[in-house]
Amino acid sequence: METKSAFIAITGRPNAGKSSLTNLLVGEKVAIVSEKPQTTRTRINGVLTKGETQYVFIDTPGMHRAKNKLSDQMVKSIRESITDVDVIILMVDGTKKISPIENNLIESFKARNTDVILLINKIDLIKDKTLLLETIKTYSELYDFKEIIPVSVKNRTGTDAIMPILEKYAKESVHYFDDDLPTDQTEKVWLAELVREKILRNMQEEIPHGVAVYIESLETRRHRSGNEIVDLGVVIVCEKASHKGMIIGKQGAMLKKIGSLARIDIEEYFGCKVNMQIWVKVKEDWRNKESAIADFGLKAD
Repeated sequence: METKSAFIAITGRPNAGKSSLTNLLVGEKVAIVSEKPQTTRTRINGVLTKGETQYVFIDTPGMHRAKNKLSDQMVKSIRESITDVDVIILMVDGTKKISPIENNLIESFKARNTDVILLINKIDLIKDKTLLLETIKTYSELYDFKEIIPVSVKNRTGTDAIMPILEKYAKESVHYFDDDLPTDQTEKVWLAELVREKILRNMQEEIPHGVAVYIESLETRRHRSGNEIVDLGVVIVCEKASHKGMIIGKQGAMLKKIGSLARIDIEEYFGCKVNMQIWVKVKEDWRNKESAIADFGLKAD
């Protein structure tokens, strides 16, 4: 049987729904999701293997203006991810007017003469459908999109039309990833991301963007009852001592909440009890230190 593969980059502005789309197309959660911009920091490959065809969905950080060295790496990751793929999905928020972000991305598509599919997301929030038609017209005049598909990823409206279109871009090729794995992320990276997701969802203002999470230790042992237990050591790094106090919270309440919510997902992942210890450390201005960015696995390849 001849195998095929298709590499699909998913790009757009922050909060357009790229990670939610990746999770939907792969069929399970491979990227964390929150309402905060720049939730996705690095290129994430979601992998779906259907028979002889392997689809690799490249979830990119939301395009934005770089404000520090970490942002520089995120923008670099976007630019590298939309190079040498079979097709690009430009995901836009249908409730918002076109911005310089979309215009800049479209100019980069023109420079490469890339095949691009436009997904207009969040149509469930558009009450006046004439506005949707205006959005379609506006984008159609800017680029020769191969397809324009209005969708609601949240409600799964229109999303069934995506895979039959992507199938056309599959080419004869080896499978580059294990057929049984939904992502190329390492286990420790994924576990750290689950913890960071809870920080993003439960903390306000700038603090979540100045946080990095890594797994210091991961061991499995057998309890005397015979059941497996996972011992997990998690480190949360923040930029200021005052941020550390906020992450820990009054009498440790915030840290306990973050840990409890993360443990639910992690125990579901492992299918057993998880004993998790979390430490909070301060590394001043780490987002502007290339060594720290590299240590935390956030440097673009």
